[in-house]
Amino acid sequence: MHAPADSPSPWVSRFAALIPAGEVLDLACGGGRHARLLASLGHPVVAVDRDPVALRSTAGPSIETLQVDLEAEGANWPFADGRFAGVVVTNYLHRPLFPHILRSLSSGGVLIYETFAQGNEHFGKPSNPLFLLRTGELLELAAGASSRALRVLAFEDGYVEAPKPAMVQRICAIRADLPLETQRLHLN
Repeated sequence: MHAPADSPSPWVSRFAALIPAGEVLDLACGGGRHARLLASLGHPVVAVDRDPVALRSTAGPSIETLQVDLEAEGANWPFADGRFAGVVVTNYLHRPLFPHILRSLSSGGVLIYETFAQGNEHFGKPSNPLFLLRTGELLELAAGASSRALRVLAFEDGYVEAPKPAMVQRICAIRADLPLETQRLHLN
């Protein structure tokens, strides 16, 4: 069950303003709730999903849609390194894409990721461990991105009540190619 198409995740809404000017990738965009939010903030958005019906409802001003199944055998990551000022991923997990996602972030680019975590099997789907983050897995991803250093701005791992009871893990991180002390972030 996804949140209503017009209701962006509070996690994404909270951190979207930190994304610097430039193009943003909404990966596994579903009905486009985050693509529309990001476009309303002035970003050109590339909204990717394998579902053509979802993409039809996502298309709009400043939103380019791309239908691709990145999990298909032989599928190639279609984006250049450093292309995106931000990458947003919610309710989706395909671990082989992690290195591609990180390489696609530009210097100073912001990663906003939120999906289901271990323990969610007690609340419904997804319940398959392949689709549930292990405890601290997004932090491990950030720590292991040494060639594309990520500075973690916020991280949560636990139970949420809305939009439905679930175990989730979420992170907001910035690609920190500059010395951390020279970056000024305005957190609200």
